[in-house]
Amino acid sequence: MSEVEPRTEAGDVLTEVIMRTFRLYGGFLEAAEVMTKPVGLTAAWWQVLGAVLRQPLPVSGIAREMSLTRQSVQRIADLLVEKGLAEYLPNPAHKRAKLLHPTPAGYEAVSRLAEAQHAFTNRISAQVDLDDLRTTLRVMERLVHALETEA
Repeated sequence: MSEVEPRTEAGDVLTEVIMRTFRLYGGFLEAAEVMTKPVGLTAAWWQVLGAVLRQPLPVSGIAREMSLTRQSVQRIADLLVEKGLAEYLPNPAHKRAKLLHPTPAGYEAVSRLAEAQHAFTNRISAQVDLDDLRTTLRVMERLVHALETEA
């Protein structure tokens, strides 16, 4: 049996960051479910719609952007289309990989979330120093980059 490399102090801290990130993600998902329910969405539907608000994307592009599986995004995209919240558009770059785009009803559903979402983020962010939030964002971006270059 090979000897396990001891974890560094930075590795210990990153492990704690990962554990808190899981807890934070769970809390954010729970809050998103509460916010989306009154407008007839789910957190997952909101996440996929949010990915295509600025520009239509193929399912594979949404999955890559959100670090989700293509299959799970495909299921959600098909549901959004079935519910009239999104539509598939032709993709000039790829015949079979259609682009997902919100319908007016999809844009409306997301815009109805704005008040609840703004109130939530304002309440939570008021409890943390703005400079700390900016530092957190920078560190998260560096961690994402490190993960992406690791693969």
